[in-house]
Amino acid sequence: MKEKSNDIVTRIGYVQNTLQAISGKWKIPVLMSMYGGKSRFRDIQRNIPQITTRVLSKELKDLEASKLIIRIVHDSHPVSIEYKLTSYSFTLTPVVDELIKWGKQHSKGGL
Repeated sequence: MKEKSNDIVTRIGYVQNTLQAISGKWKIPVLMSMYGGKSRFRDIQRNIPQITTRVLSKELKDLEASKLIIRIVHDSHPVSIEYKLTSYSFTLTPVVDELIKWGKQHSKGGL
């Protein structure tokens, strides 16, 4: 009996770790916006019209801290900044696909 309880606690811990990295209203949409390749700040913002500049900036910093994106600074004049998904971020593809599938079903009133 004790092992099952510990297994649940461990599993909940894993879910909490996942949610900490991708939680919130904007992180998944930002990642989805970037799936086409490198993106500039304004490109991402255009893909997600409801997101504010301040929130997008924070989300990009959080995603970078979680190693899901990298920030690339080009030393041109003026300085140009792009964001790129890491290979690690693509491990979320099945999760995102399932979220899309679930959201589609949910919008139709469930299964």
